[in-house]
Amino acid sequence: MRTSLRILKKILAVLIVVIFLAVILSQGKIYPQAELSYGVTFAKPYAQFLGLDWQKTYLEILDDLGVRKLRLIAFWDEIQAKDKNTYDYSALDWQIDEAGKRNAAIILAVGYRLPRWPECHLPDWVANLSAAQKQQDTLDYIKTTVERYKNKDNIFAWQVENEPFLTFFGDCPPFDPAFLDKEIALVKSLDSSRPIIVTDSGELSYWVSAASRADIFGTSMYLNTYSANTKSYIHYPILPGFFQFKKNIVSLFAHPKDWIVIEMQGEPWGPVGVTQLSDKEMAQTMTPDKFKYLIEFGRQAGFKDFYLWGAEWWAWEREVKNNPVYWDYAKTIFKSQN
Repeated sequence: MRTSLRILKKILAVLIVVIFLAVILSQGKIYPQAELSYGVTFAKPYAQFLGLDWQKTYLEILDDLGVRKLRLIAFWDEIQAKDKNTYDYSALDWQIDEAGKRNAAIILAVGYRLPRWPECHLPDWVANLSAAQKQQDTLDYIKTTVERYKNKDNIFAWQVENEPFLTFFGDCPPFDPAFLDKEIALVKSLDSSRPIIVTDSGELSYWVSAASRADIFGTSMYLNTYSANTKSYIHYPILPGFFQFKKNIVSLFAHPKDWIVIEMQGEPWGPVGVTQLSDKEMAQTMTPDKFKYLIEFGRQAGFKDFYLWGAEWWAWEREVKNNPVYWDYAKTIFKSQN
């Protein structure tokens, strides 16, 4: 019996090593450069946080960078900032209309958990409501938003929530997978013509729960980050094949129609906000060479569509620090597609 147990342990150990090496060393499928497509996420509140003129920055992203694929965000705490009965879509209307003038395609993200810290963006007036009432109000806001924009031709997909299964990250209420299913079902009932995107962390999640709910699955792609919990920088020891291997494994259990990188690292992380990072701190997670390496990393990782993260920061670096290197490099990426 003991001999059999020892043999079993050795077999398991070998399997673990084989899987680990397959993950680390696998080479991702490389698509031809001509087939690759790049966009950005734009968050109005983040541009304002950086002290930028958000409208000017947005137009420069469209006109100077030449971006024609956008992920825009229907922040609930902006749309219904005042109370349940007051809606303000003016800022989002303007973003969608300006993108439409330039034939830019939009992913519109809806829900209470959306991109940018603190991850969950609930209006203040829901704070003392019951969990059931918060969910109903969330559904009402989603319904109103989707009905408002479903006739906009330049919106090609709805994203429902953002990395909902990454429950330990962000200042958020308890996560309820059944409610996520209700949100997805609601959006599909309002507009069955567009795909639903569900997203997950590339490095920290298993993907299966998100991918099994998605028409299009979106992963993040980060190599260098900072952990507030451990107060240390994290440099993931992975090669592009990690993502291809993970995609192949998850494909055994989930079958989205497409797989995209919804959030590709394009700005630094650190113990303080990006505007307060020293050059030394910033270099831990982002330099021009790191940025270029990430673009090449993504090319080799088995994906074709990428949404870069950090366009507002590139503008801040250019305007405030007189450092246009990130903006100018990004321009070469987008201009090559047009």
